[in-house]
Amino acid sequence: MNHRAVVEKMRSMIGQEIGVSDWFLIDQKRINQFCECTEDNQWIHTDVERAAQGPYGKTIAPGFLALSLISAMSKSKQVAFDTTQVEMLLNYGLNKVRFLNPIFVDSRIRSKMVLTDIEEKTPGRVLVTTRHTIEIESADEPACIVEIVGLFILK
Repeated sequence: MNHRAVVEKMRSMIGQEIGVSDWFLIDQKRINQFCECTEDNQWIHTDVERAAQGPYGKTIAPGFLALSLISAMSKSKQVAFDTTQVEMLLNYGLNKVRFLNPIFVDSRIRSKMVLTDIEEKTPGRVLVTTRHTIEIESADEPACIVEIVGLFILK
């Protein structure tokens, strides 16, 4: 398939949900590992005893932990976006991030993805914008909504 056909196929999907990821467990081990490598050691994330006395009654995940899992969520087997014509995908940026609700320890999160924009920069280089709604299992409101821009380099 030539580049033009790939881009037109992508454009035809704008506004559509392109996938729902698997669920990811946010347990205390994952929170601690993330906080250690990012040096975000606030007690609300890592001190189980103190957090039990705090405003949420337990630890919560850093919002950036949810963001860091978007790459993994995007590769989840339930994502139906066809990438067979993509040689490589690079992170290009974030347009908007909103942290709406805390992710409590031992929660499970997933991403619902909607394709929102396609911009061909040069032949074979396409900016793909996707809105990710990070849902918390059994919660009415999402944890986070983020617009991600990726640079697709086509074969």
